[in-house]
Amino acid sequence: MTTRSLFATPIYQASLAGEKGFETFIDDLHDACVAIAEEDEAGQAWAYNKGYLGYTSYASLNDLPQRDSLFADLKKKLDKHAGAFAKDLCFDLGAGKLVMDSFWINILEPGGQHTGHIHPHSVISGTIYVTIPPGASALKFEDPRLPMMMAAPNRLADAPEALQPFVYVQPAPGTILLWESWLRHEVTPNQADEQRISVSFNYAWR
Repeated sequence: MTTRSLFATPIYQASLAGEKGFETFIDDLHDACVAIAEEDEAGQAWAYNKGYLGYTSYASLNDLPQRDSLFADLKKKLDKHAGAFAKDLCFDLGAGKLVMDSFWINILEPGGQHTGHIHPHSVISGTIYVTIPPGASALKFEDPRLPMMMAAPNRLADAPEALQPFVYVQPAPGTILLWESWLRHEVTPNQADEQRISVSFNYAWR
């Protein structure tokens, strides 16, 4: 008898932490994120109007690489990881290519969260983690088959990760996570006493 695993849901994880100059790069990136957040009145207003406990540049800025060379350097690093993930996924891109078409800062205050969502119109989405104090939120991934499991029993608590209905990934500064954009995910409430800072992005196929 054989049990086969079909229709996998890959998650790509890497880290910048081993790179030369990482500590300086991540500290400078933290400062750049905070500085932009302090200047971005439109982003602050969006967060206030939406009741978002923190700040995001998602709805206000689309030019981070032009604003600060740190983000241009970061984009180059992320492009390489996105390319590696696309190769792992065996994507047939044909004459097209993956293009980063959105790139934004997230700052979660203590108690802040980002409820479950997907990223429409994109192929690969991801986040690079900048500041992760003790108790900071994990990223929660949801099994995409859950809506079809109307009569299925719960999984055992010690079931393998690949069979769990939800998987929590706890990042560290420099962690890069990539996933296919249709995968539902959320940021759990920030239990830290300080801000949790990350930079998220989407890649489209063009």
